[in-house]
Amino acid sequence: MPPLLTSMATSCVSGMLPRFRINVLAMAGGFPPFVPKEVERIKDTHAIALAKRIERVPVKIDSEKGAIMSSCVRPLHQNSNEPVVLLHGFDSSCLEWRYVYPLLEDAGVEAWAIDILGWGFSDLETLPPCDVATKRKHLYQLWKSYIKKPMVLVGPSLSAAVAIDFVANYPDTVSKLVFLDASVYAEGAGDMAKLPRFFAYAGVFILKSLPLRLYATNLAFDKVPKGSLLDWTNVGRLHCRLPWWEDATVDFMIDGGYNVVNLIKQVKQKTLVIWGEGDRIIDKQLAIKLCNDLQDSVLHMIPECGHIPHVEKPEKVTELILSFLARENVTQEQLQKVLN
Repeated sequence: MPPLLTSMATSCVSGMLPRFRINVLAMAGGFPPFVPKEVERIKDTHAIALAKRIERVPVKIDSEKGAIMSSCVRPLHQNSNEPVVLLHGFDSSCLEWRYVYPLLEDAGVEAWAIDILGWGFSDLETLPPCDVATKRKHLYQLWKSYIKKPMVLVGPSLSAAVAIDFVANYPDTVSKLVFLDASVYAEGAGDMAKLPRFFAYAGVFILKSLPLRLYATNLAFDKVPKGSLLDWTNVGRLHCRLPWWEDATVDFMIDGGYNVVNLIKQVKQKTLVIWGEGDRIIDKQLAIKLCNDLQDSVLHMIPECGHIPHVEKPEKVTELILSFLARENVTQEQLQKVLN
C-alpha cells in the first residue's frame, strides 16, 4: 500500500507567503453546499479561497448509469495553450494546490485542480467502484468532456503513479509530466489487499483519526510552523467527513492499489521531477532512480523541504513548473510578473 502519510497535510499559514494573491471574489462568496461544514473551522485564507471555487461537473463513466458529479477547480478562462492538470496525493483533495494554483493562474496558465475518484469532494452517494481501473476511466472521461486537448499532468506522491498508469493507457492525452516526491515503486497495497473487509474498515477508521493525521502532518513537512499543526490537519482531513469516504477508500485498498513499477520505463513524455531534500516519507535516492528509469527527465531538489513541496515551497514549485513550460506556454514576461 502507498504510505498512509503521503499527502494528508495540505495547509499553510497565510502569513508565511506575503506575495501570494487571494481571489477576492472567491473570498467574498460562500462555500459550495457539498463541502463539509467543518470547512468553517479552517483559518487558512488560501484554503478558504480555493474551497469556495470547488465545483462539481458531471462525468459519465458507465453508459448504463448516471453521471458522477465530480469535484474540481476549473480555470476561469480556457486558452489555446497546454492545460496544466493538478492531481493530489493519496487520500487528499484539490485543496493541496491552494498556493500554487493562484500563481499559475496569474501567469496565464490554464490550470485545473482535479479530485481523483474516491477522494476529494465528488458525489459518490451511489458508491461507484473506486479501484484503479475506474479511477483511470473517470479521469479520461473528465479530460475528454472538459479539457479536450493534450495536457501537462502533475502528480505529487501517489498521484505520480496515477499519472503513469494513465499515460500508459492514454498516451495521446498527455504532452508532459511533472512529478513531486513520487510514490511509484510500491507494488500495490500489499497485504492490505488481502484483509477481510471488516479489518479493512477498521484500518480506514484509524486512517481518519485525528491523532494519526496530526502525526502524518508533522511527518510530511520539513518544518511545521508553530501553531499551524491543527489547521494543516483540518484541511487535510476535510474530505474524510463525506459519508462515502470509508467505502471508497476500502474499495481502493481491496482492489490492490497502484503497481506501476513495470510501466515507468515506458513513459516517453518529457518529465520534470521535483523532490524535497528533507522528505521523511520517500527516500530521495528514489528520485535519482526514477530519473534514471524515465526516458526523458530532469530532476530538481528543493532544500529545506519535505514530502509536499507544493504546500511547503509553493513559490519554488511554481517557478519550476513555469520554467518547464516556458518554451511553449509561458512568456518570460509572465514568468517574472508572477515570481517578482
